[in-house]
Order: sequence, then structure tokens, then C-alpha cells
Amino acid sequence: MAIEGGAAPQHHVATRSEKLVITASSLGTVFEWYDFYLYGLLTTIIAAQFLTGLNPTTSFIMALLVFAAGFIVRPFGALVFGRIGDMVGRRYTFILTLLVMGLSTFLVGCLPTYQTAGVAAPILLVVLRMFQGLALGGEYGGAATYVAEHAPEGKRGFYTSWIQITATAGLAMALLIVITVRSPVTGLGEEAFKAWGWRIPYLLSGLFLAVGLWLRLKLHESPVFQKMKAEGTASKAPLSEAFGQWANLRIVLIAFFGAIAGQAVIWYTGQLYALFFLEKMLKVDGLTANMLAITALMLATPFFLFFGWLSDRIGRKPIILTGCALATVTLFPVFHALTGAANPALARALASAPVTVTADPAECSSQFDPVGQNKFDTTSCDIVKNALAKAAVNYENVAAASGTVATVTIGGERFTAPDPRQVTGEARKQAVQVFAGRLTGELAKLGYPATADPAAINKPLVVALLFYLVLLVTMVYGPIAAMLVELFPSRIRYTSMSLPYHIGNGWLGGLLPAIGFAMVAANGNIYFGLWYPVVVAAATLVLGLLLLPETFRRDVDG
Repeated sequence: MAIEGGAAPQHHVATRSEKLVITASSLGTVFEWYDFYLYGLLTTIIAAQFLTGLNPTTSFIMALLVFAAGFIVRPFGALVFGRIGDMVGRRYTFILTLLVMGLSTFLVGCLPTYQTAGVAAPILLVVLRMFQGLALGGEYGGAATYVAEHAPEGKRGFYTSWIQITATAGLAMALLIVITVRSPVTGLGEEAFKAWGWRIPYLLSGLFLAVGLWLRLKLHESPVFQKMKAEGTASKAPLSEAFGQWANLRIVLIAFFGAIAGQAVIWYTGQLYALFFLEKMLKVDGLTANMLAITALMLATPFFLFFGWLSDRIGRKPIILTGCALATVTLFPVFHALTGAANPALARALASAPVTVTADPAECSSQFDPVGQNKFDTTSCDIVKNALAKAAVNYENVAAASGTVATVTIGGERFTAPDPRQVTGEARKQAVQVFAGRLTGELAKLGYPATADPAAINKPLVVALLFYLVLLVTMVYGPIAAMLVELFPSRIRYTSMSLPYHIGNGWLGGLLPAIGFAMVAANGNIYFGLWYPVVVAAATLVLGLLLLPETFRRDVDG
């Protein structure tokens, strides 16, 4: 690629055509992210509606895995739509992705529940989630490429940051609508929302689909693509060019390991895992958690534009890698502080009355049961951990000798679990219930709250901590679209940037909530799931420093 002699003058004023490009591309992408993340906000309700019959821990993780199903297929959507985008055109492709996404989301609002249709209900839900994932796999690369190829030199980071803002804007839009519909003041109230009102945000996607299509149909093809078509230089085989030739595949791998991987885990930790953590681990009610999260999102969202603008001046690489560095060293302390701010009673109980499980490690399972048949009552360790998992209690593990009956120590009090080798049938069932009741009573006596007290939540501090997490997201995400566009030649750009982006954000990022909470369920420590994003962000920081090139002065016409 050619290198510019310097950045273009910064006084360029966006033309009417450029404003339409940004508006239509960004707003359509906002609607797609709204559709995609709506499920994430309603995970607990979806679990109750579509995954009945499973134990609570498994049900929640399975709901997250259904959420992740859409992420798993995103790289395949990147391949399918990336190829179409490089061969047929950017505009045509992201009109198609919007149509598929909008229809899939609307149909989720029409699905029967498990009570009505049995196992067919979750199967249909997974199918629609996969169509959503395919569409999103083609959307991002198209929108980012389209806007970047319209942007004036020296403003590519700022122009594409409007695309970067769309993921957070879509999440904020979904939060606002969910809050409005579920609120007893402005909407249905919690009971009606859980019963049937959850469908309303999904059905609204039909309206957003119509608006998005109307805007995108006004657009013309990218000038870079038109030039390639006119000159006959468009790729005839973008997949083999992008991934079958080492010169380009090497750049794909550097982009993935040196930027995208860290960006992905930071995004999903800051904007989704933190929200799930508030609800599931800290027991903050859903409406309050949503309102705190959307406040932080609104405050931090302008920084996508700021870091996009800044990357036009100092480069993409230093901003992205600084975000990775900060995440590596601060995620654990921030989440510990979040516990103290959102549920101070729980924080006090964790400090004054820690819980320890002493058991034979060979008897301890992961507490994850995707088919719903395991009652976790065949070993004493499982009995203890199942009771603590249902109470969402943090605990430490101590290994005991083989054959030892598991015990749990709360503060200074020790409880011995029923021994399944000694009690069977109905007697075992009753013994497990009595044991769980004793644990629950002791936890309550020592200050472990059943739910977070709304009056005790330090809301300004929670918002500040969530704001910081989203600020990290803006650092790693704001400049990355411009960087990815600049890394690859125009003839295979859509395909080349889409696949690594969606492997990172679809697999490393999208699976993060499910993997994180599965790690917590297996280990018992409510912070244990954070090791996943911390390790990935640290690896990206090192590899990015060593391998990632700076791109902000590159020409994108080549």
C-alpha cells in the first residue's frame, strides 16, 4: 500500500452525501446491534421461558450459550457476506444483512415458549439466533468498509468511530426500551413483562427494520468499489486471496492476535459481563442494574468519537494497546469495588464470614448440566456446591483426602454434607433439603443478603465503575475499524477484515459471559471468570507491541 506524506487538513466539513453515508450506515448498524443484544439483556427471562426443567445455574449458563449461538456463527457470516461484498458490492450486501437480522429478531418475539411447544421452542430460538449471527457477521465489515472508503484522508478514524459507536448505542437503545416497557411507571411492570411483555422489544424491531432499509436504499455504492469495478481489478476469489496467500494471511493473524482478541474480551467484559455480574452475582434487581448500566453507557459513548478522532492524530496502535494494558491491571480491582458499591452487605459478609468448601476434588463436578438430568446429589461435594451455587455464594476450595465427606465452613461454623453412600432414595432427598436449609439460614444469620438492598447501593460509585469499564471499551474499539480497513487491500478488504473480527468478537468475546460464569460455577469464586479477559488482554498487549503495524497514514484506495 502507498503511504501518505502526511495527514490531510483537519478543517474538512462533511458534505451532505458524507452525512447520509454515516447516518444510514450507522443507524442501520445500531438497529442490528439492538436486535442482537436484546437477548443478552433478557437472558434470565429467556431462561425461564425457554429452558424450564433445568437447575438454576445450568439454566442461566444454557441461556448464555443460546446467546452465544449467534456469536458462534458470526465468522461464517463474515465469509459468506464478505465474499459477496468484495465481489458484488458493499451497499447490496449490508442491505441484505439488515433484512436478515430484522426479520430474525421480529420472529423471536413471535416464538412459542417451552410450556407451549416443548423442546421445539428452544430449538427455534437457537435457529433464529444463528440467522442473527450470520447477518451480523456480514454487517460490521460492510458498514466499516463503506464508511472508511467514503471518508476524507485524515478523518478516517473519526468517521468510522460512528460505526464503532453503534454497538454501544444499540445496547443502550435496547436497555432504554426494556426499562420503559418493564417499568411499573412507564410500562407493564415486572410481572407482566416477565410473562409476556418481553416480546414487545422484539416486535419493535419490525419498525426499526423498515427505517433502516429506507435509509440504506438511498445510498450509492462505495467510490473505491466502483473504481475497482470500472478498472476490472475486483477480486474474483476473495476467500482464497485473503486466506490462501501467506502475505495477507499473516496480516490477518497479526490483526487478530495483536488487536482484535483483546478488544473483543474488553468489549464484552465492560458492556455485558459487568451487567450480568450485577444481576447474577451481586443480586441487584434487573431494572436497577439496567438503569445503572445505561447511565454509564450514555456518559461514556462520546469517547468512541473522541478516541476515533485522537487516532487520526497519534495513531490507532497506542490507543488500542493502552486500553488492553489498563484492562489487564484493573479488571480485578474494579469488580471487587463493584461488589462493595452495589451490594455492601455482601461485601461485608464475604470479608467477615468467608465460605470454604473442603472436599475430595475427585467428587466435585462443574455444576453444569446441559440436559437437566443431574440433581447433583450423588456426591457430598456436589451437594455442597449445588446449594452454594443456588445461593450465588462465593467460596474457596480446600482439597481433602479421597473419600472424605465434604464440609462447608461459614465464618467459624462447619456443616457436614449428607453422605450419599449412607442415605438413598427419599431419605437422601430430605437430607439434602435439610442441609440446604441449614446453609441458607446460617448465611442469612451471618449477613449474606438474599438480594441487594436498593437503598444501600452506592449508585454514583457503581455508575463511575461501569463508566470506567465502558471507557476501556471506547479505547480499544473506537479506532479499530479504521485500523482494520487500513490493514488490507481494497480488493479483498471486506473479507479480510470481517473474518478475524468476527472470530474475535463472535467466539472470544461472545462466548465470554457463558465461559466466565461456567468458570465461576466450577471454581466457586465470583471473580474467577475475570481471568479469561485478563489473560487474553495481556497476550494481545504483548503481541500487539511486537507485531502490530501503525496504519493511520495509509491510503485505502489501493
